[in-house]
Amino acid sequence: MIANRVMMTECGRDTVRRMPHCRRWAFVGTAWLAVFSVLRLETVAAAPPPPAEARTETSRRPMKNATTADRRMSAAADRSSADNRDNVDAPPQFAADVLPVLRKYCAGCHNDEDREGDLSLESYASLRQGSPKGPVVLPGDPANSRLLRVLTGQAEPQMPPEGEPRPDAGAIQLLRAWIEAGAKGPEGVRVDPFAVVIPAIRAQTRQRPIHAVAMTPDGALVAVARYGTVAVHRRTAAGKLSAKPVRVWKDLPGAVTSLQFARGGTALLIGAGMPGVAGLVSLRSVTDGKKQLEFVAHRDTIYDAEISPDGRVIATCSYDKTIMLWDAASGKRLRVLRGHNGAVYDLGFSPDGRFLVSGSADDTCKVWRVADGQRMDTLGQPLKEVYACAFTPDGRHIIAAGADNNIRVWRFVSTDRPRINPMIVARFAHEGPVTRLILTTDGRMLITAGGDRAVKLWDTREYIERAVWEQQPDVVSGLAYDPASHAVLLGRLDGSLDFLPLKDIQPPVRSGTTPTAAPVVVPPVTDQRPPRDFEEREPNNAPEQGMPIELPARVRGVIAGRVGELADFDLYRFSAHRGEQWVVEVDAARSKSPLDSFVEILDGTGQRIERVWLQAVRDSYFTFRGKNDSTVDDFRVFNWQEMKLNEFLYANGEVVRLWLYPRGPDSGFMVYPGQGKRWGWFDTTPLAHALGEPCYIVRPFPPGTRLVANGLPVFKLYYENDDDAHRELGKDSRLTFTVPRDGEYLLKIKDVRGWEGKDYRYTVTIRPRRPDFRVTLQGANPTVPAGGAREFTVRARRIDGFTGPIRIDIEGVPPGVHVTTPLVIEENQIEAKGVMWADEDAPAPKGEAARSTRMRATAQIWGRTVTREVNNFGSIKLGPPPQFLVRIRPAEGGIRPVVDQPGQLLEFVIRPGQTVMMKVVIQRNGFKGAVPFGKEGSGRNLPFGVYIDNLGLNGLLVLENESERVFFVTADPIAAEQTRTFHLNTSAGGGQASLPVILHVRR
Repeated sequence: MIANRVMMTECGRDTVRRMPHCRRWAFVGTAWLAVFSVLRLETVAAAPPPPAEARTETSRRPMKNATTADRRMSAAADRSSADNRDNVDAPPQFAADVLPVLRKYCAGCHNDEDREGDLSLESYASLRQGSPKGPVVLPGDPANSRLLRVLTGQAEPQMPPEGEPRPDAGAIQLLRAWIEAGAKGPEGVRVDPFAVVIPAIRAQTRQRPIHAVAMTPDGALVAVARYGTVAVHRRTAAGKLSAKPVRVWKDLPGAVTSLQFARGGTALLIGAGMPGVAGLVSLRSVTDGKKQLEFVAHRDTIYDAEISPDGRVIATCSYDKTIMLWDAASGKRLRVLRGHNGAVYDLGFSPDGRFLVSGSADDTCKVWRVADGQRMDTLGQPLKEVYACAFTPDGRHIIAAGADNNIRVWRFVSTDRPRINPMIVARFAHEGPVTRLILTTDGRMLITAGGDRAVKLWDTREYIERAVWEQQPDVVSGLAYDPASHAVLLGRLDGSLDFLPLKDIQPPVRSGTTPTAAPVVVPPVTDQRPPRDFEEREPNNAPEQGMPIELPARVRGVIAGRVGELADFDLYRFSAHRGEQWVVEVDAARSKSPLDSFVEILDGTGQRIERVWLQAVRDSYFTFRGKNDSTVDDFRVFNWQEMKLNEFLYANGEVVRLWLYPRGPDSGFMVYPGQGKRWGWFDTTPLAHALGEPCYIVRPFPPGTRLVANGLPVFKLYYENDDDAHRELGKDSRLTFTVPRDGEYLLKIKDVRGWEGKDYRYTVTIRPRRPDFRVTLQGANPTVPAGGAREFTVRARRIDGFTGPIRIDIEGVPPGVHVTTPLVIEENQIEAKGVMWADEDAPAPKGEAARSTRMRATAQIWGRTVTREVNNFGSIKLGPPPQFLVRIRPAEGGIRPVVDQPGQLLEFVIRPGQTVMMKVVIQRNGFKGAVPFGKEGSGRNLPFGVYIDNLGLNGLLVLENESERVFFVTADPIAAEQTRTFHLNTSAGGGQASLPVILHVRR
């Protein structure tokens, strides 16, 4: 009910000026908008209900419990409500009588800022200026005064426009009487900027919503803002608020929307205002209650007022779309910051006071430099209005949240010049808009409040929920943190206050990439037991009939012989110990059996066993055509900009992992492994997906983890598999089982389609998991041009889920020939690329020197060093000089190398989240054609998470007869710290690679 009243009140005032924004708010007409809009309700329903005996009176009684603002409005309505004025005994006064009428019907469009028709009726001075057509008021001549003529329809265009409220006869008569009396201005009379003409409608409840709260740094004093009033309470020894406030101010206009203690807690900065009229900023002494500074600001109510950390600058924002900076000593306006296209709801200074962040109804945050008002960046990722924003206490990040239910975090880098601040975190936070946020003083925790009436505590290291307090009595409209007691104060729209203690809250459970319910047991190196052979024996379709086997085992069976209405399935019972890892592999389709196998591990009673819990942290859907079960690229999903590399994407039971960002408007994510057929994670089987099908970014946790609800689903995966997730066994199944506890278990095998037959034969092997790898060189027997370079690839086959890095060392290269060594295949990756190049005067390799290279691959597996031999280069030959040479060089205005010496490879440093510029130079030797270097794969052997950015449809290309082109290298925030060589490669001119350069990723 309150949502509808808020929306109606919002759209009912200043209709001409507000209508575009009103239409937008109509889509968001829900209770949480009361946080910003209930002040408009209270404008017409401010006073508590009168005593019972007074409620039967039809005459207006004195407003005993009303604030000064209430009395101001009531008096204006009594004195000059033109809608009810029949007789005017004394000449109307401009300030008391005329100005409220102009504000109600005209000033929404004709004001000093908008000046519709180049006319302002906001003040007497602007009215007397008239318009380019001449004066609008002729003193003593109402019949020829254009103001009256357009209001009565005697002149065109008739005002207000069609569909807008028009002044009634009483209002017209008041204006006519004022003009006839000489249209005198308010000489010697102070115009009350907050005088409005509205009916005095008494509230039907004693409930007084809280709009803002604040606490002194020591937590000794608490300020509470309600409509027209601010009360300051003292904290008792028990941590409660004193029943009687130590200070109360009741002379504030309209809703008080902002409070901040300043000057060491001795003063209170107050932001207030009347919708559609003006805002008020007041700095008051807490000690004696006196005004230290006060001024009128903005053309509408103020939503936030903040004082800089050094106490020198006050920043204010308003519904009028502007931000204003003021001198905190004199109240002089320093500058106006324009650029938002909607109401500005919140502000936050950086800890050093040099920068300001603002959140707006235009779906953006903006970052400003305080000294000169320079806009440093626009953070455009939010999808709806931004209600709250802040810098972290260390000044390194910006946090914002709002109507799209998410919190977002940006790394703040635009400290010296305007540039893009990269977003590093986006989290689904509440099931309604996030209305308030606040950080603890050490920055380690974030508290958010939402329209879902929930309050959440977040760990800011990974922005994981630590605690949630659901079902608050009403929407939380004010938050304040007390570092002394480590508690947060909540102020709600129902007028209630509460302290939430943050002590003794358990740290969040952190997810991993391979969470299990038990620690993994590392088998002895000597554990090489061969599997025992078994033949299936029926019946084995019930848990108690499960055929006993001893691990490791190899079982031959057939899916045949229906069980009632069900197709046959086979159960095998085995014993295992906690932490053991067993691999189940089926050989059926590979041996020409028609069986499409499906395997799962059950407990001893036949119940499914949970493998992992996947908590969704972001929801999305497929936006461009469906996906078959093998596609590795073009995963186009909604709001992909808020997804990160290496995150897990869940869709209808399949889990993939994001490998590379979309490379332009006509592309989507690539998923692991980045080539060939895609992999499933947690032994999930790749599936086909439809256009519009939901999908989720998820985080894995061990089963039974205490998860904090975030409003998105939690998916439970079980120990089961249809087709091998890494696509090595075709339609045959492969499953890795980590034993959760000592006991007996059942292996179940069936046809996934529910089919059977005497020829549906299979062999299933259960063996210990033995992680391992094999590495193969691609590019043997190379011919290297004198002075040129050739690319080669080393590819890894990862066995039994081995994911670690693999190092490849190369020895025995002929004199005058060079090679990049060592190469590293990174964690979870399947290949690395290198370059072999020859000096211009290199001697031709001969005999054993041409075949003397040796390659070894080394990795750590379960704490042991494992070395595997790799096929070598074979015979290396020297070819003629190439038609062109390719070199990577520093670009003018780009990154400078840390090493640039003759005879040495160039070395550059890049940091995660940074984009740097380089250039490729072509030294042509008679070759005039274009030189293409590819698209998403143009950066060869770059570290995972580092890629060549800003490529067009043609990729990285040097055009015909041109000799260079700049390119950009971006390091994603997930890029690991490392040192690695990278190069460029082209197929032009018979194939040519650049000399490698060394790239250091440093955090």
